Amino acid sequence: MIRAKIIGTGHFLPARVMTNDDWAKRVDTSDEWIVTRTGIRERHIASDSEATSDLVCEASKQALDAAQVDKNSLDLIIVGTISGDTAYPSTANWVQKKMGIKPIPSFDIGAACSGFLYGLILANSFIKTGVAKRILVAGAEIMTKIINWEDRNTCVLFGDGAGAVVLEATEGDTGIISTCWGADGNLGELLYQPAGGSAIPASIESVQKRLHTVHMKGNEVFKHAVLRMQEAAVEAIRLAGITSDDISLYIPHQANIRIIEATIKRAKIPIEKTYINIDKIANISSATIPIALDQAFRENRIKPGDNVLLSSFGAGFTWAGVVVRF
Repeated sequence: MIRAKIIGTGHFLPARVMTNDDWAKRVDTSDEWIVTRTGIRERHIASDSEATSDLVCEASKQALDAAQVDKNSLDLIIVGTISGDTAYPSTANWVQKKMGIKPIPSFDIGAACSGFLYGLILANSFIKTGVAKRILVAGAEIMTKIINWEDRNTCVLFGDGAGAVVLEATEGDTGIISTCWGADGNLGELLYQPAGGSAIPASIESVQKRLHTVHMKGNEVFKHAVLRMQEAAVEAIRLAGITSDDISLYIPHQANIRIIEATIKRAKIPIEKTYINIDKIANISSATIPIALDQAFRENRIKPGDNVLLSSFGAGFTWAGVVVRF
């Protein structure tokens, strides 16, 4: 059986670090308030000169080096992002240019926090059907450039960064062994960026009203996030034909520590088997899972034969679950 195998991982975080105490100097909040409700203690902030594609390039170079393959051996580039360099071309196109990669298909996925897993699922399908043999999949965001820095309910939640993996066709028992995904557009207005598209084009009024930033109804989002993250995790395990006891490591989207705790309780995965780094990176939307995946590798928390569960929930609403055997 042909499967898509992860042969290299990488990540990049901007140098600047902003703590909760730093935010408390700007808005009416505190370290205790943020940690208690989210689990976040600090986040990385991109510089004015850094674009999302720059972060992807750095993470991708690491992933290619880890995989020990040449950039021009890639057949496809997929980038999950909602904070791309430009409306068009895609951030994947800019990555292709900046890295000097030969002409191959490249595109973005706008599935918010589920963007990386959506990309992983698509890449898996392309490899299984023979469309491509080697694919670069990245998740990257500069969320701090699309948040309202005066809205204390949202500004403290996000950070910047990128993660990337190289997938390759393989035969055997390793690789992606199950996938599931879904979306419900009926709930889109609970978490979205109102302006900047054809519905509300940029104008003086849209900028003054800060409609180009993240708008979120936190309590409602939380309820749906808990439900869908749980469902995605449980379904991915079921489709893999294994049980929660067979999961060696769970890497959830890092949005809120309470969502993670509720998910592992439902999926029956102990916290000792759950990778948590939200305290150090905050919510980086599509980038959280690939960043955590690379960090887990570098910390030797993933070994040959391990079953690793990934699940996410994001604006759209979107959700996804994947089980990978290493």
